[in-house]
Amino acid sequence: MKCLLTILLFSLFFLPLQAQVTVNGTVESMGESIPGANVFLRGTGFQTVTDQNGAFTLAAIPQGDYILQVFFSGKKMFTTDLSIRPEEQPIQLRISLEEISAELSQVIVNGDHSDAYGIRRLGAVEGTAIYEAKKNEVIQLNNITANLATNNTRQIYAKVPGLNIYESDGAGLQLGIGARGLDPNRTSHFNVRQNGYDISADALGYPESYYTPAAEGVDRIEVVRGAASLQYGTQFGGLLNFVMKEGPEDKNLSLVLRNTVGSYGFLNTFSSVGGQTGKWNYYGFFQYKRGDGWRENSEFDSKMAYTALSYRPNDRFRVKLEYTMMDYLARQAGGLTDALFEQNPRQSIRSRNWFKVNWNLLASHLDYKFNQQLKLNFRSFGLIGGRDALGNLGRIDRLDDGLERNLFVDDFSNYGSELRLIYNYRLGNQENAFLIGGRYYKGFTDRKQGLGPAGDDADFHFLNPDNLEDADYDFPGRNTSFFAENVFNLTDKISLTPGVRFESIHTAAAGYYTGSTLVPDPVTGFARDSTFKVFEELDRKRSFVFGGLGFSYKLRENHELYANFSQNYRSINFNDIRVNNPNLVVDENIQDERGYNFDLGIRGSQDRKFNYDISLFYLKYQDRIGAILRTDPESFRIYRYRTNVADAYSMGLEAFGEMDLFRVLERNEKYRLNLFTNLSVIDARYQSSEERVLEGNRVELVPPFSIRSGLTFGLGDFNMTYQYSHVAEHFTDASNAVRTPSAVEGIIPAYQVMDLSMSYLYKFVKLEASVNNLTDQLYFTRRAAGYPGPGIIPSDGRTFFLTVELNF
Repeated sequence: MKCLLTILLFSLFFLPLQAQVTVNGTVESMGESIPGANVFLRGTGFQTVTDQNGAFTLAAIPQGDYILQVFFSGKKMFTTDLSIRPEEQPIQLRISLEEISAELSQVIVNGDHSDAYGIRRLGAVEGTAIYEAKKNEVIQLNNITANLATNNTRQIYAKVPGLNIYESDGAGLQLGIGARGLDPNRTSHFNVRQNGYDISADALGYPESYYTPAAEGVDRIEVVRGAASLQYGTQFGGLLNFVMKEGPEDKNLSLVLRNTVGSYGFLNTFSSVGGQTGKWNYYGFFQYKRGDGWRENSEFDSKMAYTALSYRPNDRFRVKLEYTMMDYLARQAGGLTDALFEQNPRQSIRSRNWFKVNWNLLASHLDYKFNQQLKLNFRSFGLIGGRDALGNLGRIDRLDDGLERNLFVDDFSNYGSELRLIYNYRLGNQENAFLIGGRYYKGFTDRKQGLGPAGDDADFHFLNPDNLEDADYDFPGRNTSFFAENVFNLTDKISLTPGVRFESIHTAAAGYYTGSTLVPDPVTGFARDSTFKVFEELDRKRSFVFGGLGFSYKLRENHELYANFSQNYRSINFNDIRVNNPNLVVDENIQDERGYNFDLGIRGSQDRKFNYDISLFYLKYQDRIGAILRTDPESFRIYRYRTNVADAYSMGLEAFGEMDLFRVLERNEKYRLNLFTNLSVIDARYQSSEERVLEGNRVELVPPFSIRSGLTFGLGDFNMTYQYSHVAEHFTDASNAVRTPSAVEGIIPAYQVMDLSMSYLYKFVKLEASVNNLTDQLYFTRRAAGYPGPGIIPSDGRTFFLTVELNF
């Protein structure tokens, strides 16, 4: 199947289009070009958006009579008849939009998105952001057939190559993805945002994502690889941005009710309301989710709400306010040893572990367009939240002693602001774009660790709150940054995009942790353990400048050769400073990580027939932080030691291709048959290291090969998608241990998973059904050192789901 796909993709790339005509044109108003105008043939799937010069192309239009329309906010709708005949040469149009003085009734471009199949790429410039020559993907959730009620990561991100996905949360409460050899744990190596603002616990000191937006309320997910470091922050993974839905502009009131039931007591209710009233747009949803879980001791209860209100008095000014709330409680089934997993992966030998999260996000956006060339965006955001973890963190190969449990309490409060200004200007005969921006961020985390009650309930209180047994810390942090990028269009085909970023980072820690030592007993002469408090204050300040450069060559319309080099930086976080975990010891002299990402690829699409992105990458990591196994010389206990283990690299191939077979064969377009494949081949290894035994070892959590393929059949309003995933065997620690008694280290065996999803829309009723893990494979993707383990965290077996959606 892979060979057939490759042959067809490359053959189609060079095939001339027969009996089809291209329409080229420009859109302007009052003598100025209009970038971002919607151009479409009414009632068809042919649509596009004008570029920076106001130019557009509609390619490979079959013979027929059409109605061409052009829409841009604040201008009168342009409409004209268009006749296409096969013998015609490319049609050239020059369209002028008229100003309107009266209030514009809102218009929705209703192109046929049903055969877009949920994936596209960002334009060179969108809003106040530059994406020229950057590897990126956009997942359009309305156009995929997947289990959105459970935020099924394996299905939603199926067309993004190179990802390693933690499939240890069947309810979709938390997201765990990594790319190119980066740890997937709570997506901490991505800069995770919602509508462009930070949503992680602490973007600077603790960038872990305890909140994941409900996929049913998300319009699209933007993934920009490591080159996003220049505009969005220094993370090696890049940007992961959830763009939430907005109220439909053609309705005063729109109501969506979704109810999902599934295996093992799963229930999900999702209700949203939105619309447009004059100059006001509003949207909000509430989601309630509960279930018993596939494993024993894994029940959960979750509530999430989101509301947004925006005001646009004219086409130049817009202000928007948002509030997000999430609150959930989940019992943690704990980890398993390899032997226990082989015996029965659904079992649990921890019944007293609980996890609680409360998240409150506030954000405001201001957009102002001075003129067609100059635009401004100012966003402010804040978080008040917390996460509590309660349970037995002892080795999983030991029985639960039933005594007092470990309790971790983190309270987060942070805020920040970001200003962006983009200027479109002409240099010679070419349009260019210059972006400049700045950001200020301040975070504060209060972290406590001590003994909690010994019972089974979710009782999150310390037994000795004024004298904690493990640790009590404050972690303040502050970050100021400035960035700039410029798209230089040297010719119609070639562009260079240099960029630079300045960072000033200040992280600190103040508090105490408990230490222990062996001392002689004056009575017995035997050594005994003595515990004491160690008070400390840590303060680290650093400032630096880094940069990047992008190159793009447009081979022809919708086909591009691109390359990008961007430096990256990752500051040590709270877990890298201090944590009391019996399975983990942290190096007191641990340092920040530095490196860079390099991409070289080719991408393109052809009239909804096929779409591809094939690239090579190289990621360099200096002073990579990781965990190695060490032995305590006094107790001979084997433990994980977290430190700067070595320099490392990750290099390989990321490839994605899809095609609509019926369009390719020019058969009846009444049917849709879309085939896609995404694969990655990665070699990631450690290089120079003080731990000589590590040199040449494979970097942990990097599958050397993975492939995800799918087939979607569509007929009218019916869609059915089959997906297949295969991930090769890989390691979980730098020492490349195959198996250990604690099960914290060891291999992740190769696994294969299949999913089947269907949807049917009839008037205002939509039915969805899905079978996750169709063949009931028993597998796991994660070995956890702490919560929700320690040990192997099994992935869910076969589960069934049914959704009814009502639209009013």
